[in-house]
Amino acid sequence: METKINKTNSRGSNKRQNIIDASVRVFARQGFFQSTISQIAREAGVAGGTIYLYFKNKEDILIQIFDLKTRQVFEKFKEEVDKAGSSLDKLKNLIRRHLEEFQQDREMAILYQAETHRQGRPFEAHIKKMSEMYLDIVSEIVEQGQQEGVIRKDLYVSLVKRFILGGVDEVINTWLHSKKEYDLTSMADPLVDLFINGIGVQTASGKK
Repeated sequence: METKINKTNSRGSNKRQNIIDASVRVFARQGFFQSTISQIAREAGVAGGTIYLYFKNKEDILIQIFDLKTRQVFEKFKEEVDKAGSSLDKLKNLIRRHLEEFQQDREMAILYQAETHRQGRPFEAHIKKMSEMYLDIVSEIVEQGQQEGVIRKDLYVSLVKRFILGGVDEVINTWLHSKKEYDLTSMADPLVDLFINGIGVQTASGKK
């Protein structure tokens, strides 16, 4: 009996994941508001009514996509940050992994960027939660860098962390809309260098 129940739960979990993956593809191609449940069902290879066994509606699908992907991705972010000792190495690991995750799942990257930049976002609370989780990681790195003396102490941490998030976000947007194919992760080290050293020229006196 227990084996049959486990198999049933496994099949249900696999079908739910299949629907989530199909939804990401459809939302990325069509845009959330232009997508329909029937399109998602066709993409997932299931009957339309099957969708409603796992999700209330199209909005619920998107919310659960963000919840699931957020947990998965941020666990990887924390793992990469925890591997490093210094604040600069932690920042490098975080940004490189951030770019890797978006490069490996372009459709999710398209969906995420579209929804987080939409005016009057219907999922504001969920998007805000994701942003806060990321900014919390960056805040810890910045504060460590200030203690280590590699990041200026006279800067507002809230400003620095939004500067970093904004820079990474713009690099991803440029990559998504570029007509040329290139390795997104190749931008990780230049980004960190820009964050730490800025755009000024170092003079002989050590001042910019």
